[in-house]
Amino acid sequence: MAKEVRLSMRKIREILRLRFSCQLTIRQISASIRVSTGAVTKYLSLFERSGLKWPLPADMDDTALINQLSPDTASRSQLGLVSPDWIEIHNELKRKGMTKQLTWEEYCEAYPHNHYSYPQFCHLYCEWCKKQKRSMRQLHRGGEKMFVDYAGLTVTIVDRNTGDTAPAQIFVAVLGASSYTYAEASWTQSIVNFLGSQIRAFNYFGGVPQMLVPDNLRSAVTKACRYDPDINRSYLHMAEHFGCSVMPARPYKPKDKAKAEVGVQLVERWILMRLRHTTFFSLSELNQAIKQLLEDLNNRPFKQQPGCRRSLFEQLDKPALMPLPVQPFEHIEFKIARVNIDYHVQYASHYYSVPHQLVREQVELRVTQQTVQVFYKGKPVTSHPRKWQEVGGFTTKPEHMPERHRKQQQWTPGRLLSWAKDLGPEVQRFTQKLLDSKQHPEQAYRACLGLLNLERDYGADRLNAACGRAIKTGGHRVASVRSILQSGLDKVPLEPAQNSSAERVTISHENIRGSGFYH
Repeated sequence: MAKEVRLSMRKIREILRLRFSCQLTIRQISASIRVSTGAVTKYLSLFERSGLKWPLPADMDDTALINQLSPDTASRSQLGLVSPDWIEIHNELKRKGMTKQLTWEEYCEAYPHNHYSYPQFCHLYCEWCKKQKRSMRQLHRGGEKMFVDYAGLTVTIVDRNTGDTAPAQIFVAVLGASSYTYAEASWTQSIVNFLGSQIRAFNYFGGVPQMLVPDNLRSAVTKACRYDPDINRSYLHMAEHFGCSVMPARPYKPKDKAKAEVGVQLVERWILMRLRHTTFFSLSELNQAIKQLLEDLNNRPFKQQPGCRRSLFEQLDKPALMPLPVQPFEHIEFKIARVNIDYHVQYASHYYSVPHQLVREQVELRVTQQTVQVFYKGKPVTSHPRKWQEVGGFTTKPEHMPERHRKQQQWTPGRLLSWAKDLGPEVQRFTQKLLDSKQHPEQAYRACLGLLNLERDYGADRLNAACGRAIKTGGHRVASVRSILQSGLDKVPLEPAQNSSAERVTISHENIRGSGFYH
């Protein structure tokens, strides 16, 4: 529509130029610029009645010219309609519950005789918004959204003792309505640090927004999608605890998180660049320096509107934020696991038992600092204290075991060795060898019971002799002892080794160098 208005004004000026400078007739002008003779006559008449002279003043723009030529436009300008303060209107619309209708009614109360109609008001506001920066085109209401992202720049932290360096990640959170900003440093962008940074941002703001708008980093979105992204379960749990929702920005749509983009840019310029010549030896030192410069950033006056981020925060966001929950948040890590054939699931190199009926089934683990909970199809089935030190260990509840395994679980290494001692010293030695061959003695119980039960068929003396022969010949399995018993080798004396060291014959030959050759 704007393009058509500009084209019409160009033709009006061309009509005047062709008439007064080129002295063309009305029909010639009509043929030249392809408009009707009636239109040419109309604007020439308007020009004559307006009192203007040709050539037009150099400083007369299109608006001034059309106001002189058009009686309707002239009459409207003579009414003295007052334009609203669009910056104030824009900020008022950021308030939760505020509408254009209400702002227009307040504007009418302030100017009862010279105000614009509601359609004109809306049209002029939209035209004003188009002339502003892109970041002002989105209308963010107070307390509605918090945009979160990480800066592209990192800060190097030096180990004071070793001199080793490590990069620290910079987290940035920005409130939509006021652009009030929070920033801090963390070691990684892992889910634990990501959630911890947002919780500290809530505490800094003194409340919780209705919606969190993260980028598509792994800690926030497990599977990015424009229409139906998969949000990290731990992130959803945190949002549920604080009573807010998560709406990730669409992939490759930076305008969805324009506030975060601008916030990151400001943090990099006004905080990180000021710290580039400072050496930090700990994360706490860096965060203390960021905290001081953050106050300066939030108090810095705007260039195109009155106030600063802090003043807008006090006016718009702070009153609309939801209160912080009374109960502290406890981080829960969610993990999908499949129950192994030994009815245990693995988490962090430790094994936790589940009911043996769930073997080969897929379960969900919900892990806190203290407990490991197991859920099957959304229903809790068991819970264990979390083991931090026992790497590779097993935590087993007796009620999770099949009946035959419970009976086996009643055995201990001491009880097995005591039974083996009663059968003979060689049986005891071989039993100890079986127990030592496994990382966990429980894994050798079945083999030990199989060995000791051979006494029922062959007697203690034969079993003791077979164990002794197996040890001397290098046997290390129960099958070796059983084979000796079945073949009767336990009754045959073990022949002494041939060519012992005392009977060794030294061979002399010209091609054999001997040990002296290497000295």
